[in-house]
Amino acid sequence: MTRLRQIYSYLAASAAMLAIHATAHAQQGGESSYSFLETPYSSHAYALGGSGIAVIDDDVTLAGCNPGLLGPEIESQISFNYMRWLGDSNFAGAHYAMAAGEHGAWGAGLQYLGYGTQTATDANGNITGEFAMKDIVINGMYSHDFTDRLRGGINIKAVASTYEQYSAFALAADIGINYYDEEKDCSLSLVLKNMGGQLKRFDHDYTRVPFDIQLGWMQRLGSSPFMLAVTARYLNKWSLPYYSHSTDQATGTQEETLKDSFASNLLRHLIFGLQYQPADNFYIALGYNNKTRTDLSTYQRNFLSGFSIGMGLKVKSFAFALSYAQPHKGGSTIMINLSTNIRELLRR
Repeated sequence: MTRLRQIYSYLAASAAMLAIHATAHAQQGGESSYSFLETPYSSHAYALGGSGIAVIDDDVTLAGCNPGLLGPEIESQISFNYMRWLGDSNFAGAHYAMAAGEHGAWGAGLQYLGYGTQTATDANGNITGEFAMKDIVINGMYSHDFTDRLRGGINIKAVASTYEQYSAFALAADIGINYYDEEKDCSLSLVLKNMGGQLKRFDHDYTRVPFDIQLGWMQRLGSSPFMLAVTARYLNKWSLPYYSHSTDQATGTQEETLKDSFASNLLRHLIFGLQYQPADNFYIALGYNNKTRTDLSTYQRNFLSGFSIGMGLKVKSFAFALSYAQPHKGGSTIMINLSTNIRELLRR
């Protein structure tokens, strides 16, 4: 039990320092070791603030945000992703999808999340060795066109976690729909994310999977190359309070102020994105996640905290995407996607 407490302490400390979603859950009244399920493996989505549930693009990784975005137009695509997180954390994965008839598509993927090697100690603080921590997610997806504008999909995820000698297993599912008006270039989405739970526990305590209800909208601004995206998250829980920290100039003491107003909660639910896309094969995206920024009010954030930026380029059968964010003063995060359409590649 001492080692398990050490692991949980490391998880909480890492989540706080790296400004990932476990910090947010702690401020909302509970922690989840499955908060990594909220981190996208799509560079396009990460560039738009961390959510891309309404982005229309022939990109299999976007189905990880909303399975309702997967469609037969993807033909036969394989995608590889890599993310350099802060500290010694590295995330990587591969996903494949192909058409299933004229109105459907299916896909499968594998995602690996490694958190490096940590020092192990006993109850007295004596070093006893090292241990590794990792999560592996295997998923299967299917989508179907209900009409020429409405599509729905499901993504089932099996999650295996190994933290030193402790292990756990969970099942979760995402269900999403997307409505897309091609003439107006307007996309609307609804997603129920991470429905499920833990089947095998680390110990006697049950760890919840972070269930979330999301709404997304993305719209081209007139005939311009600019597109605006807004995503509302955590709609199953209105109150998202946090503590703002400041220093009293007279005494030098740290002061905490609870932020739980209507405006504060509203902004913490929303993610804003702006995309410049002059052609189908190129885009530049900018995102702002107010919740990420305010979660870091307890720690060393900087001006860039909460902001993200990225770009994507398609050349012949290949697509490349890169995104960047600096959630914490101490480091940056970079995500890379590389994908290709196998059928187009074989035709050449």
